[in-house]
Amino acid sequence: MTSNSGTARAAVVLGALAVLVVPTAIFGERLVHGATLLHALYVAAPVSWLLGLLAVLLARRARLAATRSVHPAAARRVRLARFFAWLGLYVGSTTALARAVYGVLRWAQ
Repeated sequence: MTSNSGTARAAVVLGALAVLVVPTAIFGERLVHGATLLHALYVAAPVSWLLGLLAVLLARRARLAATRSVHPAAARRVRLARFFAWLGLYVGSTTALARAVYGVLRWAQ
């Protein structure tokens, strides 16, 4: 296994985790007595954003390593890693933005 492959695989895993944090928090909120959706999103938004950011950084590192590689299959792995990384960052940012809009609306009320 090359360094590029491992870095791309780590980026895919972190990106997928970043995408799955928010639905998992919402589902977990339903199972825990006394928890609210807002409290679940207080935790899920920054965790998802941070995992997405780490995935983007790893995907950039994998892309740099792929440019030096002679294996043509490396480009597919890096493309998949970049997709999941940016998707995870997008989910985290969207969740944080939704929480911010809700906070502003509650403050203005």
